[in-house]
Amino acid sequence: METLTQLQRRYNDLRKEAVRLAGTTKDLSQRAATYYHLYEDSGRNHIFPLIAAHGALWARGYFAFGMKLGKLLSWQYAFSPQRRTQQLDALENFAEAFREVNRRVCVETYTTYHFTKQHGNHPLATKLVRPELRTALCRLHESNQAGIELDDTAKREIFEVHFRDEQATVVDPSITQAVADFRWPTMRSLALMPAVRFAYFPRGRWLQFWKFDRQVERIAHGLQAFDIAAAAGWQHVEQKLAHYQVLPTTFFANSHAHFAGLRNEILATA
Repeated sequence: METLTQLQRRYNDLRKEAVRLAGTTKDLSQRAATYYHLYEDSGRNHIFPLIAAHGALWARGYFAFGMKLGKLLSWQYAFSPQRRTQQLDALENFAEAFREVNRRVCVETYTTYHFTKQHGNHPLATKLVRPELRTALCRLHESNQAGIELDDTAKREIFEVHFRDEQATVVDPSITQAVADFRWPTMRSLALMPAVRFAYFPRGRWLQFWKFDRQVERIAHGLQAFDIAAAAGWQHVEQKLAHYQVLPTTFFANSHAHFAGLRNEILATA
């Protein structure tokens, strides 16, 4: 049986792999394909990465809109070019902080998924993966190994455990810091009130945030995003990834082969 040192080494190796697969904050296609791999590898039981892929791709358009709006509102500083430049730079830094959150979530999701797939039943696994998350992920792996697709109730339970974990450990600390650092009150208020509409949402449905920096609001809307997806059907949610026009045609032709080729290419480079 592996020692804790050996487990830590394996965890670190997986995390290094995850960092490379998640790419930079701008590598949306690569990151969405990595998210989808986790969903597909789980026997389509791990819903969190599927919805996270939608989140990453949807945010591309939202950030582009935010930067255009920021440039328009920055004319309030027309008589102070230096101040205008500072505020636009601050807006870009704020957006980059949010993109970095998504990248880090991808890294952690990939690492914990594959670590628990390989070592989840090791008695020391909870030294590296929080106990409740380990239990939820092992439930995924056991179902997948048995060739069982979980019902939506079970999928939601696992989704909620994973979602709450990443909100508490990755998202909340990062967003709290980003908001504190962003000192443009008008744009900060607007940025924290997105109307989120993923491609799989039915016509006329969106999730309106009023204070995105409040963890309780993010969790409530995240669970609603799951419920909307379950009602729409998982195949529909998968197909709607094409709506964002970011993922290549090779992904939709054969997502498994696309990720395998992508992974080999990325990990082959030093």
